[in-house]
Amino acid sequence: MELLRGNPIFVFDEEGRESETDIFFYAKSVTSNNLNYLRKNGGGMIFLASDYSISRKLGIPFMEEIYEAAFSNSNEFAILEMMKHHSLPYTKSKSSFSIFINHKDTFTGITDDDRSLTARSFSEVFEQAEAISAEESRNIMGNSFRSPGHVPICIAASNGLSERQGHTELITELFKKISLTPVALGCEMVSKSGKSLTRYEAEIFAKDNGYLFLEGQHIKEVCL
Repeated sequence: MELLRGNPIFVFDEEGRESETDIFFYAKSVTSNNLNYLRKNGGGMIFLASDYSISRKLGIPFMEEIYEAAFSNSNEFAILEMMKHHSLPYTKSKSSFSIFINHKDTFTGITDDDRSLTARSFSEVFEQAEAISAEESRNIMGNSFRSPGHVPICIAASNGLSERQGHTELITELFKKISLTPVALGCEMVSKSGKSLTRYEAEIFAKDNGYLFLEGQHIKEVCL
């Protein structure tokens, strides 16, 4: 399997949504070379995509929930309530963004070595959490990472692709389908002009380099 060999896969969501292709690696086996690859060939934000149920078992909140707690308890953070109510132009679902983390043993957290350590370690904690209690899981999570950090987590919708058809849902549902720990490290592909790489350009790039290119619709057909 490409992912287990440390190779990336390329996932295009759909025309009219984000119309973007994200490059994904299997977080459990991410290396500093993979981070270098994402920086050079992605160009967007490097992030962790994680499944909903275990993320919640680990006690990880959505960023919107953090905002709500902040402005509900202090007038000092009313600005967060104002900004929270702007809608996303490409979906009716809420944002998948959660917290930003660094592994506790990183230095600045931003180097390829540091971010690969954070990604691998998060996947390992995720895998452990499947077999232990929520309390144990949260203790491990809290003792392994600090926040804020340099690696953002995006959490899939609670009902997966039935609720939201973003890259986070596409990759985590695909990983579950093929029995991999549902945590990926990804990055959006941005062109030299600064705009999203077109589907055609992304597919040509992937195929020219011998990598798998998947369309969101195909993933939905297999996973739903």
